[in-house]
Amino acid sequence: MAKRKEKLSEGKRNIIASLIDEYDIQSAEDIQEALKDLLGGTIESMLRAELDTHLGYEPYERSVSLNARNGSKSKKVRSKYGQFEIDVPQDRDGSFEPQLVKKRQKDISHIEEKIISMYAKGLSTRQISEQVDEIYGFEISEGMVSDITDRLLPDIQDWQQRPLSEVYPIVFINAVHFSVRDNHVIKKLAAYVILGINEDGKKEVLSIQIGENESSKYWLGILNELKNRGVKDILILCADGLSGIKESISVAFPNTEYQRCIVHQVRNTLKHVSDKDKKEFAKDLKAIYHASNEEQGHSIMVEVSEKWQSHYPNAMKSWSANWDVICPIFKFSSDVRKVIYTTNAIESLNSSYRRLNRQRSVFPSDVALLKALYLATFEATKKWTLPLRNWGKVYGELSIMYEGRL
Repeated sequence: MAKRKEKLSEGKRNIIASLIDEYDIQSAEDIQEALKDLLGGTIESMLRAELDTHLGYEPYERSVSLNARNGSKSKKVRSKYGQFEIDVPQDRDGSFEPQLVKKRQKDISHIEEKIISMYAKGLSTRQISEQVDEIYGFEISEGMVSDITDRLLPDIQDWQQRPLSEVYPIVFINAVHFSVRDNHVIKKLAAYVILGINEDGKKEVLSIQIGENESSKYWLGILNELKNRGVKDILILCADGLSGIKESISVAFPNTEYQRCIVHQVRNTLKHVSDKDKKEFAKDLKAIYHASNEEQGHSIMVEVSEKWQSHYPNAMKSWSANWDVICPIFKFSSDVRKVIYTTNAIESLNSSYRRLNRQRSVFPSDVALLKALYLATFEATKKWTLPLRNWGKVYGELSIMYEGRL
């Protein structure tokens, strides 16, 4: 999904011509030196803006403050373009603490990372540009922000193609919807996050896929991609009623148990229910999936359907129509059921993705959405260091239930 290279505008050609003339560029090394010089000048401008803010008045402006500018001090720093010198502005009483390049800091290659970090939090290129301008008084173009984040694309591609474990006891597929602009038309796209629980009980995002039309062919391609990356077996795959997913699982992983996501099943049911009845209705639904066995669960499901039929005739239809993919959960103990039907495994991801939706109502392209999702996922998964609660019990039960596959 690499960004398509666009032709240089006349303005860019003029800038390049000026740079070649100004720095007498003859080689790739000359380009590197020019970039270092430009970066150094940019940083110095931003540091001077920081000092202006610290002192509370502009250069040559009268002030009652006892503190004042006190020249500058040369400092060698390292960057992604190599080592160079910058002049750090000083103040008279030594209270100035620069934030862009801190005291005793020798490496400034993190500046781009700060921009990427803001992008990860859901800020648009325009918001990042405005924030840098507001903090430092220095203008950074939206195009520059986009170019910096575009450098993530090879990393995203490598991440999407990285080898996976041979066996995942449980895999979740979760869909989150975003608005994306395509040829000046805004449309809704689903981002499908494939989350695996590995044999150590730790959560692992296997893939992020952005799709528009669900079908058996689409899902078979996604599942085959997991196989090509090394996945040989999945014990339980938990997903909402995605179009074509059931048929695709039976082809790609014929021994995998497809479990309809109970959380989504409940939420979709309660959409048909008025607010005054939701609490009671939800309690009745809970009795279904908390039943001790399938027979009891089915019996309660019938009773709930009959109880609410006159008020909400369509609410329970999907339970009976999809009972074959709802019922696998009844063969497991409460420890395993909790792993399957609770949202704990994906809630941290969902909160990160909801933050993206709050920050950016519309993404300019599917590439921009993918970058934001990748960064948000990376931030959310930093804390995933421990296995799921009671994983020892869960693993032991799955080992018996699916003998010889773990």
